[in-house]
Amino acid sequence: MSIDLGRPGDFHVHLRDGAMAELVTPQVHSGGASVCYVMPNLVPPLDNVPAVLDYHKKLQAIDNRPKYLMSLYLSPNITPETIREAKSKNIYGVKCYPAGVTTNSAHGVGSYEPFFPVFAEMEKCDLVLNLHGECPSTGNINVMNAEPEFLPTLKMLHQRFPKLRIILEHCTTRAAVEAVKECGDTVAATITCHHLFLTVDSWGGNAFNFCKPVAKFPDDRQALIDAATSGSPKFFFGSDSAPHPLEAKTKGKNASAGVFTQNASIAYISEAFHQSGNMENLKKFVTDNGKKFYKIDDSELGKETVRLVKRPNKIPEVIEHEGVVVVPFMAGETLEYSVEWV
Repeated sequence: MSIDLGRPGDFHVHLRDGAMAELVTPQVHSGGASVCYVMPNLVPPLDNVPAVLDYHKKLQAIDNRPKYLMSLYLSPNITPETIREAKSKNIYGVKCYPAGVTTNSAHGVGSYEPFFPVFAEMEKCDLVLNLHGECPSTGNINVMNAEPEFLPTLKMLHQRFPKLRIILEHCTTRAAVEAVKECGDTVAATITCHHLFLTVDSWGGNAFNFCKPVAKFPDDRQALIDAATSGSPKFFFGSDSAPHPLEAKTKGKNASAGVFTQNASIAYISEAFHQSGNMENLKKFVTDNGKKFYKIDDSELGKETVRLVKRPNKIPEVIEHEGVVVVPFMAGETLEYSVEWV
C-alpha cells in the first residue's frame, strides 16, 4: 500500500542555530517536507532583513534540498519600511509572539495597536502574519485557557485588516478551530503532529511531551483531528517541531517547552490520520492547503516527490550531532508508515 503525497510542506519549523541547526535542518527533508516555514525566534531574534537573509544562507549551506520560507520577528524594530524591504527580498511573513509565552519570546509583543501601521503595510505587500495565539499567564490566565483568551485578538485583527493573511499557529482547542472557521478566507490555522496525539494527561510529568501551547483535553484533540482530516483549506500542517538538548528537557524544574517531530513529521501525521480512519484528505493537509495559502508553486520545489508506504518505522531513542542530543517524539515506538523520496 502506498500514497503519492506530491511535495509536502511543513509550515512551522524551528531550526535553531549552531550545532543544533546542523542536527535538525537535514531532518526537514528526511521527515518528508519539500518546503518549510522557518520561525525567527533565535537569540537574538531575527527582526531585520539582513539577519534573516544571513540565516537563510546558513540553512542552505547545511541542506539546500528544501525551500526555506523565511520570516521576521515582530518587535519595535519592525517598521512599514522593513516590510517593504522584506517583500523585495522574498521574505514571506512576520511572526508575532506575545511577550513571554514560549521559548525565546522575551522580545515579543505587549500591545498590538502600535503595530497597526506594520500590519497595514503587510496587508498591502501581501505578507503573512503568523500569530502565536496565547495570552501571557497573568491573573486568571494560565496555560490551559491562554489560547481561548487570545481569540478575540485574532478576530479584532481580522476585522481591522480583512485582506491581511493571518495564520493562527499550532491550534490546541476546539474554540480555536471554531474561531478560525468563523473568520474569512484570509485566516487559516496550522495543526501540529503532536497535538493530534497528546492531551493534558500526556505531558503532566513527561517533559518530552511538554510544549507551548500545551496539549489540552480529549474533546480539544478530537476537534483538531476533525479539522485536520476535513480537507478544509483553512487547516494545514505545521509541525512546530521544537528541538531542545537532552539536558534542557531533563533538568527537572523549568524544563524547556518543545516537542521534536522533524525526523518523521509526515509519518507522524499519517499515523494520526490512519488512527482516525480517514486517509483520503491526507494530501490536502500536508501538501495542498499550506502551499495554496502561502502561494507556493510546485515548480519552485524541485523534481522529487514523496511516497507514503505502509512499512514499520521505528523512531530512534535519540538523534545526536557533535555532542548535541535530542529525544524525538514517541522515541522507541514504531509507526505504521514511512516516507520515500522518488
